[in-house]
Amino acid sequence: MIKHLKAYIIFPLMLVFFSSCFNERKITYFQKGTNGKDTIEIAKKYIPRIQSEDILSIYVNSLSPEASSFFNPYTANVATTAQAPDAGTGLTQAAAPGYLVDVEGRITLPLIGTVNVNNLTINEATEKIKKQLEIYLKEPTVVVRFLNYKVSVLGEVVKPGIYVVPNERITLPEAITIAGDLTTFAKRDQIEIIRDVDGKKEFAEVDLTKRDVFASPYYYLHSNDIIYVKASKAKVAQSDILLRVLPIAISALSLIIVLLK
Repeated sequence: MIKHLKAYIIFPLMLVFFSSCFNERKITYFQKGTNGKDTIEIAKKYIPRIQSEDILSIYVNSLSPEASSFFNPYTANVATTAQAPDAGTGLTQAAAPGYLVDVEGRITLPLIGTVNVNNLTINEATEKIKKQLEIYLKEPTVVVRFLNYKVSVLGEVVKPGIYVVPNERITLPEAITIAGDLTTFAKRDQIEIIRDVDGKKEFAEVDLTKRDVFASPYYYLHSNDIIYVKASKAKVAQSDILLRVLPIAISALSLIIVLLK
């Protein structure tokens, strides 16, 4: 009787074990293509442009520090508002409140007033603000940065979350690395990128097992991109087997305990 019960338990457990076996080619990153090339031309670098609802940090300096301080109303709050990344969500808080770009692409600066920065690069916005400051300051310097440049990573990664990008440029492999890498059950050949393009959601799939990813237009991520990592069939199958086998195994173990008493 006990022999039959042992077989009854071991067989389902073997099914679970073998269902977790993977083909190495399915989990290895950046494999060579059919041409066997070791050199891939990297995609053109992405230069972000300012859009409505962006939050900008603007720091002004000049030969007169006292006069410059008038244009830096948020600087005094940096020490009190800076926060470390949240361990639970991966969300990093901005170091200062910054300037919110309105729906028409404008910000409002002290004395200068309204400045239209819509669709400008950071360098273009810096030069535009600098020229307007020359009326009030001698030899001004301006530093403009994004405070809300972020990407979201979810699905089969170790640490899903929203990640703020301090240097305003991040690649897909870097985002996955920050999220703790993919789990064993991730579909590495079907990484989904969801991107805002002209008021619409654009969906694309990227294959991380191929070196061609470095030439993909999704290699450099845009602000607000969503990276969704799908679960493989192996995880679905394993979960299904466990759900079916676990009650049986528990019942069998309970019966063994009763018989051994």
